[in-house]
Amino acid sequence: MQKTCSKSITGIDSHAHVFSRELNLVQSRRYTPGYDATLAQYLGHLRTQGLSHGVLVQPSFLGTDNRYLLAALQKAPEQLRGVVVVERDVSRGVLNDMARLGVVGVRLNLMGKALPDFRDAAWSGLFGHLAELGWHVELHRPVEDLPGLIQQLLPFGVKIVLDHFGRPDARLGLDQSGFGEMLELGQCGQVWMKVSGIYRLAGTAQQNLQFVKLALPLLAQSFGIDRLVWGSDWPHTQHEDSTSFAGAMEQLQALGCSTQLMRSLLVGSPAELFGFET
Repeated sequence: MQKTCSKSITGIDSHAHVFSRELNLVQSRRYTPGYDATLAQYLGHLRTQGLSHGVLVQPSFLGTDNRYLLAALQKAPEQLRGVVVVERDVSRGVLNDMARLGVVGVRLNLMGKALPDFRDAAWSGLFGHLAELGWHVELHRPVEDLPGLIQQLLPFGVKIVLDHFGRPDARLGLDQSGFGEMLELGQCGQVWMKVSGIYRLAGTAQQNLQFVKLALPLLAQSFGIDRLVWGSDWPHTQHEDSTSFAGAMEQLQALGCSTQLMRSLLVGSPAELFGFET
């Protein structure tokens, strides 16, 4: 997809969801929303917080029916990019059509699922298409399993994005299984990290924030600040009662990032990864 943006970038939210409770939800879902998260609401949050652009990620409970997300992209094509969920045998034609609408990646939400083997030939066609399109693969899986998955993906030459700090358990500290190996793999230049969903790290609010404060400098050193992106995770599914868009911004500020790191998190790195012109 061509990089297009007529509106100056003041900040990019790299992870948010839109949906309606009236949509058909997959039977295997782990969560059922009791409310709507509309594009109008989301764009309002961006304006209120001084942000200009966003990335919409297909929620797991909608499965591979991306129509609501794709319709949202068409309503604000210069402000938005999309990350979809697809079957691994999806056709190149379908992917090309999505690319024209602003889709730039495919999410693999592997939470609570059997661990896949990406060396299986059934995956090679999908990853080959994504590499040719310049899209990324977004992985959502606990940190102990990420090193093995990353190593399997690297030979395909596809960009890899890790959700929510790689989903470590904040209660276990920096020495927990997989975290060090993830940092090492971050040095390869092919992996990005989403600084998002602090409240999903299994500890108390204070434990989670303290863990991220300790981990962020290590991530910046290993991945490089140009491969770290921030996301609101709006509407904070399963955590709606304890946080908000404004609360996610407050958590970001509480990390005490340098001006350079903050600029990279909100503008430089996501603009490059998701295809926004700066």
